[in-house]
Amino acid sequence: MMSGEIDVEYLFQLARDKSSEGRATLAQVVDDLFEERGEAISDRERYLMLNIMHDLIHDVEVSVRKNFATRLATMSDAPRSLIEEMANDEIDVAYPILSKSTVLRDAALIDVIRLRTHEHQLAVTLRTDISEEVSAALVEHGNQQVITKLLENPQANISRATMEFLVDQSRRVDTFQDPLLKREELREDLAKKMFMWVSAALRRHIVDRYELPPEMVEELLEQAAQEEIDQTVSLRSDSGNKLKAALQEEGLITPDMAVAALLDGEAALFINLFSTLTNLNEILTSRIVFEEGGEALAIACKAVDIPEMQFGVIYARTRKARPKSIQVKQAEKRRHEVLELYHRMKVEDAQKVLKRWQRGSDFLSALRDLNL
Repeated sequence: MMSGEIDVEYLFQLARDKSSEGRATLAQVVDDLFEERGEAISDRERYLMLNIMHDLIHDVEVSVRKNFATRLATMSDAPRSLIEEMANDEIDVAYPILSKSTVLRDAALIDVIRLRTHEHQLAVTLRTDISEEVSAALVEHGNQQVITKLLENPQANISRATMEFLVDQSRRVDTFQDPLLKREELREDLAKKMFMWVSAALRRHIVDRYELPPEMVEELLEQAAQEEIDQTVSLRSDSGNKLKAALQEEGLITPDMAVAALLDGEAALFINLFSTLTNLNEILTSRIVFEEGGEALAIACKAVDIPEMQFGVIYARTRKARPKSIQVKQAEKRRHEVLELYHRMKVEDAQKVLKRWQRGSDFLSALRDLNL
């Protein structure tokens, strides 16, 4: 259409056409000019075309708005009012603006987070300049997917208060745990708090990252076991202890009796009976029963020669008794691994580990020294 300077009169002629077809043509011409002329556009021409688009933005179809938003997203001098309007448009238009535009200020971003959709919030999580205030708004108004994406963005700034809140939430939301533990700003005290409820693999990550000494790891494991006990069973219940004493006196404490208690939903009684079968104190027994991976439970059951089928029942029931759940696919994979471990393990090897536990040996080192 033109070479050299833009034909402004031609643009005004198009602008006088108020039909929907005319508006669409004008928007397309302006968009094409940006694409064809690029940096060659003068400041005056850029100002003129941006103002035209500001007036047209609600009158043209989504595809035109989307193309223009993609172009505006990388312009540091784009009009703020236009950028803010497009940030509140439907997600196909808003996405490039929300994820890239440096023109948007925190106040505008927070308004979008509060008032628009979760898709808009997800677009914000991709920015490279997320402030602590914007992160806090995403956590306050976003769903689990939004918060997880925020945590996975290493360039997002997250305040100490927000991190503390998310660490507490990670107890019930598994998807927060891994990205939280990978964040640079996660302090050791918060990581140690998460030690109470994360998986065995993430516990190893905490130990390695913060170089925790063995005695501290043992202390944390003891706390984790005690916390499981407090949430799941009352080990000090008078009725459970009296029943255990009566069964022990009659010589009825057997693996079959322990499994029967578990099947009846008597988790406290099962702990009592299992501690007698293994000759371990109830705290360590609970720690073994509720340990995340199930390997310790497999060793203890193998050591007292519990049949493989009964171990499968014990493993399944004790996983259900845990206060937190894991995803179905992950749980099924772990179940197969533990059952395979039980099948391969030799009774005499398991008994060696159990004897070390009975003598009060280091829980983790006994597990590491068992060559399975």
